[in-house]
Amino acid sequence: MINCLLVDDEPLALDILEGYIKTTPFLKLVARCSSAIEAIQKVENENIDLIFLDIQMPNLTGIEFSKMLINKKTKIIFTTAYEKYALESYRVNAIDYLLKPIDYSEFFTAANKAKNLILDKPTSPLESNYDNDYIFIKSDYKLLKISLKDIIYIEGLKDYVKFYTINSDKPILSLMSLKSLENDLTIKNFMRVHRSFIVNLKMVNTVERNRIVFGKKYIPISDKYKTNFLVFINSDISK
Repeated sequence: MINCLLVDDEPLALDILEGYIKTTPFLKLVARCSSAIEAIQKVENENIDLIFLDIQMPNLTGIEFSKMLINKKTKIIFTTAYEKYALESYRVNAIDYLLKPIDYSEFFTAANKAKNLILDKPTSPLESNYDNDYIFIKSDYKLLKISLKDIIYIEGLKDYVKFYTINSDKPILSLMSLKSLENDLTIKNFMRVHRSFIVNLKMVNTVERNRIVFGKKYIPISDKYKTNFLVFINSDISK
């Protein structure tokens, strides 16, 4: 179980997130706080693995509070109504950045990402090989080994996905869901930029008119995923 702390100055937001936590089997709510100042004491006295943290709060903001955390093992998922803090949240190593109103599917995706990092348990047959930077996938009744660094992008087609790699002119087709890949590959420099596409961020060299350019292929960046992708671009430029 992952011990969670909720921090938000809006009672309704706390109620919604508490309901989401109770719906998620691997999460356990330890406490809910209406301010970051109140949360400081909870973090000091309780074993907190994960904090769902609002940003815009009186006296002490969520960003300021996150910088004060002594226990570096405590992970943070920001929950806010403001897009403008996305880049700053990336700099304090937040797991995810959820924009209100938050639906359960978005919440669960972020929580599952935290689960992968905190519990360090594989959530699919792929993840057991992540430390070696490769995956095995089923294709044409065979198991194929693919190096993660060789993947350019992945395209989802209903119940199938296509892996486009630097070593092959043709994609590798496999029976699996793009959603499961998104949860597993996020921690390995991959990002979903569209409902049908996940890209290897290390392969991104050209972005043009809300599209990522890979040779003659243009990958669209949808509005739903644009914020996270811009955070990546801006943080890379600022280095």
